[in-house]
Amino acid sequence: MPTTQQLQDFTQQVRRDIVRMVHAVSSGHPGGSLGCAEFISCLYQEIMDYSTDFKMDGKNEDLFFLSNGHISPVYYSVLARSGFFPVAELATFRKLNTRLQGHPTTHEHLPGIRIASGSLGQGMSVAIGAAEAKKLNNDDKIIYSLHGDGELQEGQIWEAAMYAAAKKVDNLIATVDVNEKQIDGSTDEVLAMGSLKAKFEAFGWDVLEIKEGNNVEAILKGIAEAKGRTGNGKPVCVLLYTEMGNGVDFMMGTHAWHGKAPNDEQLEAALTQNPETLGDY
Repeated sequence: MPTTQQLQDFTQQVRRDIVRMVHAVSSGHPGGSLGCAEFISCLYQEIMDYSTDFKMDGKNEDLFFLSNGHISPVYYSVLARSGFFPVAELATFRKLNTRLQGHPTTHEHLPGIRIASGSLGQGMSVAIGAAEAKKLNNDDKIIYSLHGDGELQEGQIWEAAMYAAAKKVDNLIATVDVNEKQIDGSTDEVLAMGSLKAKFEAFGWDVLEIKEGNNVEAILKGIAEAKGRTGNGKPVCVLLYTEMGNGVDFMMGTHAWHGKAPNDEQLEAALTQNPETLGDY
């Protein structure tokens, strides 16, 4: 079991990976990736029960599905540093004919990736299908998924949410990254969604909130509580309140870095704020 400091060190290295990967090809999505660095690090370093001997069926393993696939930099970094593929491969991010495309895909057979994602709104449906497959196979492991709050403006999310509650898919923990920002501005400016907690509860979900979504201890405590609520006839939704661009001061508090790469000077500033802890690629 990693200590809090070890989780923080791991996350700090992931932040370095994110800004370096996006800078190298002048494209990608650093803002949301940085905001979810603590969460995905905690999932793979502490929370989930999985094997790095990757098999697509995922039998007898907890599974994770990244629905908002544009934050692939954080996903790739955590997968590599958790042992799924060589850390050095991060240097191939978004380059032609490589496995680390801008949105995760499956035809490159990258270990850890079970679905192509990034066409927003689809990941919850896939996660529900995987959760039902677990039940059919008498597999007691848990399905985790992550969604952007702006992604919830997609209608397919709510069709899936209605289905999951109606069919009592209670081995699913769907987390929503609530950073209140999307590519064109704040979520309230683009399409205000009101209370996400009230909405999911109205759709029949069990909802809990992690107010400090960039705090590893709060994440571990919150997800432990979420796991305790599985198996009770309702799907579980976790509202994870994060800061887009967390850990890089000039990327925080704005939607501007949703899909913009740092220049050379900005990269150096970001790396200075996040000293190396585990070794760069």
